Amino acid sequence: MSSLALRRNTRIALAAGVVALTFAGVGVAADAPLGRATQLQAVVDCRKLADPAERLACYDAATASLDAAEKAGDVVVVDRAQVQEARRAAFGLNFRMPSFMTPRGEKPEEFDRITATVASARQDAHGKWVIKLQDGAVWRQIDDKQIFKDPQAGSTVEIRTATMGSFFMKVDGQKQMRVHREN
Repeated sequence: MSSLALRRNTRIALAAGVVALTFAGVGVAADAPLGRATQLQAVVDCRKLADPAERLACYDAATASLDAAEKAGDVVVVDRAQVQEARRAAFGLNFRMPSFMTPRGEKPEEFDRITATVASARQDAHGKWVIKLQDGAVWRQIDDKQIFKDPQAGSTVEIRTATMGSFFMKVDGQKQMRVHREN
């Protein structure tokens, strides 16, 4: 295995580990739906109390616990837009998003292409393009195709899935070249 592939696989493994550790503290109550944090279920359970004073005291305690758990990183709250952004950021990586990153009852959104802006571009020692996007993703050309206009900061790229784990990239609408994501 090349050192480049080893570094890439190490980065992917570390990213997966960070996700797992981030959510390791998320507990599930016995009667809670799968994946619901204990602290959130405690807030929901307060609705069952009939006495307004008891219900208010329950909400105060449960929301304080939920707030503390969120601040400590034991509970993470994300909205649908943040989930979509995470999926977009992972485009091109050999990494499947965990099931909890899909809103309940929905099919995971699969990206088969993205459009992005080039932050920088250079050719390596073999004449292959290495293109860094504004979101930090780095893509490397893996075929020998030549493009007419060199990519540069501000260029628009479209990247779409190809076969066998590779991708096609078009720079400013030119003919496509085969690429893979490095980070």
